[in-house]
Amino acid sequence: MVADFVAAFAKLIVAHPEQVSVQTQEVDGVVEIVLYANQSDLGKLIGKEGKMIGAIKTLISGCKAKDGKGYRINVEPV
Repeated sequence: MVADFVAAFAKLIVAHPEQVSVQTQEVDGVVEIVLYANQSDLGKLIGKEGKMIGAIKTLISGCKAKDGKGYRINVEPV
């Protein structure tokens, strides 16, 4: 659910939405979400001074209160 939201949100921001993909892995109650995007779109996803990725992290932190799992998000080039 959270990974689907992150992928859908990222596709709205980037110039190459067809290259956006998400991979998740859960380790010790923490779900790591790796967001893969085109190299030229990484700056758009991270944002100026990390504000865009910070906003995404803030949104998904609300899910921690609901399901008790922690979330970590990383942005990687394709």
